[in-house]
Amino acid sequence: MAIRIGILGYGNLGKGVESAIRQNPDMELAAVFTRRDPKSLSVPTKDAQVLPADELEGRKGEVDVLILCGGSATDLPKQTPQYAAMYNVVDSFDTHAKIPGHFAAVDAQAKRGGKVSVISCGWDPGMFSLNRLYASVVLPEGQDYTFWGKGVSQGHSDAIRRICGVKDARQYTVPVPEAVEAVKSGAAPQLSTRQKHTRECFVVAQEGADLARIEQEIKAMPNYFADYDTTVHFITEEELARDHSGLPHGGCVIRTGRTGMDLEHGHVVEYRLNLDSNPEFTGAVLVAYARAAYRMNQEGMSGCKTVFDIAPSYLSHKSGEELRGSLL
Repeated sequence: MAIRIGILGYGNLGKGVESAIRQNPDMELAAVFTRRDPKSLSVPTKDAQVLPADELEGRKGEVDVLILCGGSATDLPKQTPQYAAMYNVVDSFDTHAKIPGHFAAVDAQAKRGGKVSVISCGWDPGMFSLNRLYASVVLPEGQDYTFWGKGVSQGHSDAIRRICGVKDARQYTVPVPEAVEAVKSGAAPQLSTRQKHTRECFVVAQEGADLARIEQEIKAMPNYFADYDTTVHFITEEELARDHSGLPHGGCVIRTGRTGMDLEHGHVVEYRLNLDSNPEFTGAVLVAYARAAYRMNQEGMSGCKTVFDIAPSYLSHKSGEELRGSLL
């Protein structure tokens, strides 16, 4: 029987999850839950129900894994603990500094309900996290570097849109080229947060909004913009639609390290992503970890997990024998 997936939130990420489900033969989209009027949504998956979010408590028997597609700023800190006792859940919570607290809140509820929750899935945190771990254990004498972009950050764009007076926004994370080249050279530079990236924001303000206040709130926002050189551009809706409608992203994880009895040999390990669609790629990662959550719960596991806790074989629909024969 196919793993029945529920989606909470049908924005760009929710749509990305839906498209990913179609590529996985052991899964089906059972329902989309929304805070909007369900009649206002039309989803491509013909047999999927579209239901109000307040029906989630009564639909526990119809969904095997609930994928939460809200924003990290205000949605997921409430939603993931709220539903972790009812469902196996997966989220893409990406506020790195707050992950330990989020984990603790979700873990308590998941254990109470006997369910598995997987938090902070995506490409960073997520795939990049795994590669930082792999490279650091192979090269313990070394230094990690992570560069994001140039690309649109969904979480940062969402955080801007939550500011009073903002109608829409896109935020681009931009690596500082000189910093990337210094790392790749093996020089192992000590780089501050501000030296590695800049942030560029394109904002559509509501009519009559205080632009100076909005700009100041963006630049002062902790965990998002306060530690970066940030540029804010106010533009029209037409300009946003014309010039910033796509959602590309990417980046790289680099570890430089040394081996040998006298640390005489240098090494550079790099993992890179170039993404045409950030939400579609993130959605594909969430779907893979939804399979893992379901399998682990079927085996009797419960509690909150991260990508560090999940064996790679749980992510694939292939058997262990197939994986050993084709990928090992």
